[in-house]
Amino acid sequence: MTGTDVRKEAEDSGPGGYAAARLRLLTEEARSGPPRRAALAELTDEWLSGLFAAGAGDLRGASLVAVGGYGRGELSPRSDLDLLLLHDGGDPKAVATLADRLWYPVWDLGLDLDHSVRTPAEARRTAGEDLKVQLGLLDARHIAGDLGLTASLRTAVLADWRNQAPKRLPELQELCAERAERQGELQYLLEPDLKEARGGLRDATALRAVAASWLADAPREGLADARRRLLDVRDALHLATGRATDRLALQEQDQVAAELGLLDADTLLRQVYEAARLVSYASDVTWREVGRVLRSRAVRPRLRAMLGGGKPTAERSPLAESVVEQDGEVVLARAARPERDPVLPLRAAAAAAQAGLPLSLHAVRRLAATVRPLPTPWPVEAREQLVTLLGSGRPTVEVWEALEAEGLITRLLPDWERVRCRPQRNAVHLWTVDRHLIETAVRASAFTRRVSRPDLLLVAALLHDIGKGWPGDHSVAGEIIAKDVAARIGFDRHDVAVVATLVRHHLLLVETATRRDLEDPATVRAVAGAVGSPGTLELLHALTEADALATGPAAWSSWRGSLVTELVERVAAVLAGDVPDDPDDAAPTAEQERLALEAAATGGPVLALRAQTEPPAGQEPSGDPEPLGVELLIAVPDQPGVLPAVAGVLAMHRLTVRTAELRSLTLPDGVDGSVLLLDWRVAAEYGSLPQAARLRADLVRALDGTLDIAARLAERDAAYPRRRGVVAPPPRVSVHPAASRLATVIEVRSQDAPGLLFRIGRALEDASVRVRSAHVSTLGANAVDAFYVTGPEGAPLPGDEAESVARKLEETLRG
Repeated sequence: MTGTDVRKEAEDSGPGGYAAARLRLLTEEARSGPPRRAALAELTDEWLSGLFAAGAGDLRGASLVAVGGYGRGELSPRSDLDLLLLHDGGDPKAVATLADRLWYPVWDLGLDLDHSVRTPAEARRTAGEDLKVQLGLLDARHIAGDLGLTASLRTAVLADWRNQAPKRLPELQELCAERAERQGELQYLLEPDLKEARGGLRDATALRAVAASWLADAPREGLADARRRLLDVRDALHLATGRATDRLALQEQDQVAAELGLLDADTLLRQVYEAARLVSYASDVTWREVGRVLRSRAVRPRLRAMLGGGKPTAERSPLAESVVEQDGEVVLARAARPERDPVLPLRAAAAAAQAGLPLSLHAVRRLAATVRPLPTPWPVEAREQLVTLLGSGRPTVEVWEALEAEGLITRLLPDWERVRCRPQRNAVHLWTVDRHLIETAVRASAFTRRVSRPDLLLVAALLHDIGKGWPGDHSVAGEIIAKDVAARIGFDRHDVAVVATLVRHHLLLVETATRRDLEDPATVRAVAGAVGSPGTLELLHALTEADALATGPAAWSSWRGSLVTELVERVAAVLAGDVPDDPDDAAPTAEQERLALEAAATGGPVLALRAQTEPPAGQEPSGDPEPLGVELLIAVPDQPGVLPAVAGVLAMHRLTVRTAELRSLTLPDGVDGSVLLLDWRVAAEYGSLPQAARLRADLVRALDGTLDIAARLAERDAAYPRRRGVVAPPPRVSVHPAASRLATVIEVRSQDAPGLLFRIGRALEDASVRVRSAHVSTLGANAVDAFYVTGPEGAPLPGDEAESVARKLEETLRG
């Protein structure tokens, strides 16, 4: 039966004919989705038009208007009819009679009806008082009667909406936020409400309202398809249940999937999540743009007055190479060339997350359209930027979602595709697999002070469930994938093995602690054998807690935590024989010895600055030479204040310290004095490197006291207002008395920042301890520094004195 036949049956048979035609339409297998919704709306229009004509008689100045979802022509099988009987107020009695002749037949058929009878003035007044009414009227569509009356109301309502947008849009945003708080996020719920949850049909309608205001517009790419997909699922849900419901309950998901021709309920949920994610991201971008426009409108008159009517220029503040902040967003610098800089997406993402700012839609889309793939293995900078992004705490989520929305994540990490939007049918889990992995990294970022290799912790957090979606044990499959990913992003063979072990055994501690007898030596020996080393055990302990906290409140408790800690302590005792080597055993190279002899002869610092273009050992060259950093060798006669002086000069010149080692060299026989050797790898924050001669001149001044580094750094910091970025975990300073026979080892774990090493060095100097050697490393946004210190006589510090130095240093860094 064609659409014309169905309409004719409805017209010929009255309400009964409409019901039969409606049933026939809904059971037609050949028609579904948008064509069926449009046909159902058209069929209902024809029936209501007939009712209107029969009931209106000689009445003029009245019309029947569809609003809301019906106005948009989006009638699902059990949707209610949202109708407005509009009239000019000339014959109230006739209008009341007409209303009865319209509403009662609808009720008689058992259809839900949301109805109102108003004049245009009443409709506009009600819309001004009730935002939901106004939103419904934005989709007003004429069905029958006086077309001019309907058109006039539509024009007036749209004009009111646009005039009142600066006031009404913040109300709409607040309404959406309150609804999201009540209903949760559609893209993560196992039993989502397709209409009310965040990312659902209500939000899609809100985006239409924002676009109608002409104040801002949503990213349109894919949005119509996402809305269609959610409506298709709702149609299938109505047919499967026979009820007007929007909640996709577990018991109905298989039937709904079958109705849509999908493989299973997981496939259904994944499609729903993908659509919801697109709507949610479009909402985030749109509301951010609304806020920017409204702030701009509020500030512009004052700026014009101050500038004499001139157009203000948006300020651009540098964040990283080719990345700047503008208008509260992270954008690409004007000189940025994504097509020549494959690390730029990660660098921009890391800078945004560290600053606590969103990535602009335009920047992400430009990156997605133009950037080249990263070589394999990744350059060192790319891996460090990924670690920085993962270690940025809560802002990581929004930045990651921006990259995900434009397909950049799966281009960087192809294995991500299998876990993207994958549901977890476990009441303990709050998130889909991919969001759980990001949540674990967020939780792990708070534990980076607990481990000596925060970079491995963060990458293992990202990958620990990467095996889900593959057949068999996800930990076994994940180990294989993690090996491949860790090698591809540039870790060496040892680090790859550690990451793989963490992924393979990420459930080992919690399952053993809660399911096995910890008093049994065999239990502890088995865990020790699987873990292999104290460093891996330390990482696994932090990963276990981060994973549990990211799962949900039911997955972690003080009881579980105490059991895991007890197990870790027992395993650590088994592994306790793994004592670090003394740090001063390495022989100097020929170049280091030459610089040391020159420093001893001249009595001043000598330095060499050399770019590194060779790949690390074990890695193949990847095309054009790309600087991996700059090696800075400094030899200086042993004297107080060397460490803070060198660190301060580098901070002044905006050089980031990637790794640093300081040690005392024994000079050949016949050469008096001793020399400190500093072997550091540095990189410019942005711009080019300073000349070696200038660095040496500033270092000479710093050592003789004529350059006030602290004042210069404070002056520079004052010139740049602090951004509200990541709230980093507090620094942690600890003493490791058994790590060396010749010195006391003080370890500092802190958020990396300009001048950090200068502050540490000066604090140690103020404590009257001598730094025999230092081993400094920057892992993403984290600094992990070990200082081998002695008293003035060269002996290790007594226990209480070492703890006192550590506490004072920690207080200094917190201040």
